[in-house]
Amino acid sequence: MKLKCIAVDDEPLALDIIEDYVSKVPFLELVKRTENAIEALQLVQAGGIDLVFLDIQMPDLTGIQFLKIATGKSNYILTTAYSQYALESYDLNVSDYLLKPIAFDRFYKAVEKVHNLVKNTEAAALPQPQPVAAPAAVANHPVQDFIFVKTEHKIQKIELDDILYIEGLKDYISIFTKAERVITLQNMKKMEETLPQGQFIRVHKSYIISLDKIESIERSRISISGKIIPIGDTYRDEFFKRIDNKNL
Repeated sequence: MKLKCIAVDDEPLALDIIEDYVSKVPFLELVKRTENAIEALQLVQAGGIDLVFLDIQMPDLTGIQFLKIATGKSNYILTTAYSQYALESYDLNVSDYLLKPIAFDRFYKAVEKVHNLVKNTEAAALPQPQPVAAPAAVANHPVQDFIFVKTEHKIQKIELDDILYIEGLKDYISIFTKAERVITLQNMKKMEETLPQGQFIRVHKSYIISLDKIESIERSRISISGKIIPIGDTYRDEFFKRIDNKNL
């Protein structure tokens, strides 16, 4: 599966670099490079573009304005010489933010993340096979009791029993344990799927909690280790059903 890409930048040299980098990545296909942001916007609105390399400082339409106008399912990687737009861009759900001059290894890391995201999304949309009862020997396999997460400098093992709750912000999550806070580049949906459902539950778009770490529940708020966590309307019924089943 190749990702169909366009590159948008008012600097021809910057477009040359993106085009060269794309040519080195087997799962990318550059279908258009343009200095005209309006033309690029029309291509995105027409559909069929998987990934957009987008500059921020452009004369007719800035990258931020582009993101606010664009519709469709394209993924975006911002390419810019200005770091001050990073926070605002993540609020607009971009996949990554590359500062010029862009090194190829950093470029590859960004596009690989998008490639994996698209593959996982497409796989989830396919019909799933019906579950088959596991043999007795498999049923007795030890349950999962830890996870590995990638931080900025290392891959860290976290014992599930140590996790108090998890807080999400776009593609980043913070895992709060009994001893520390661990930050990892990952989304809440993937983390929710990784954790065992009997032990953890999502209670808000931004929070997953460990059920056995709950200290108290008051109306729509959960208390865990001094932290007050809201219960979102979308998750309320399932949460209280689980609570009732545990006879808390």
